[in-house]
Amino acid sequence: MNGDFVELTDITRSYREGGHTHAVLRGVSLSVPRGQTLALLGRSGSGKSTLLNILSGIDRADGGAVRVAGVSLTQLGEAERTRFRRRHIGFVYQFFNLIPTLTAAENVALALELNGVGEPERGRSVADMLGRLGLAGSAGKFPEQLSGGEQQRVAIARALVHRPALVLADEPTGNLDADSGARVMALLREGVAAQRGTLLLVTHSLAVASQADRVVTLERGRIAQRQDALAW
Repeated sequence: MNGDFVELTDITRSYREGGHTHAVLRGVSLSVPRGQTLALLGRSGSGKSTLLNILSGIDRADGGAVRVAGVSLTQLGEAERTRFRRRHIGFVYQFFNLIPTLTAAENVALALELNGVGEPERGRSVADMLGRLGLAGSAGKFPEQLSGGEQQRVAIARALVHRPALVLADEPTGNLDADSGARVMALLREGVAAQRGTLLLVTHSLAVASQADRVVTLERGRIAQRQDALAW
């Protein structure tokens, strides 16, 4: 598909709290071509995670339009957004969000089960993805038996195993030391590139943002700056 793969047009989002309205996003417009890695940089409370949740269909904007791969998420109902997200979007969370009662392999397989993939294809795909991320020996371990870096790699495997066209990562290295974070970021980029996907990541780290093709800075719910990360 040529042209813009992700399109956000004049996105607004507010929340009610304590009788007051708090504007989180104030007219954000953004386009991302297929295959690009884009970093959303900004301080806590700038609207980064909210924008990611709207883009994934987890949250809905108050106004504006969201299109991914030519599909208008704005016009889809909740059930349709959920199906679209399961098939076409992978999400990497800052706090891993692994299910503690499932092994590493079972956590990764969950994304395929939700899409109706049966055995033995599911087993082959999980084993291949864990192997690519250096986790073949950890398939049978539970999250509490894994280091932080290993848990994040399992989370990346889960996000990539169904070969999504779009991967969203919310502070993917936020709970890791610098060395582990650099390794995880490299694995994430390599995994997305191998599948010819598009990556959007939220970060407050200049080091992480510098590895993206393009950087967009959010300030108080508005896009304040855009630039090519290679110029940093």
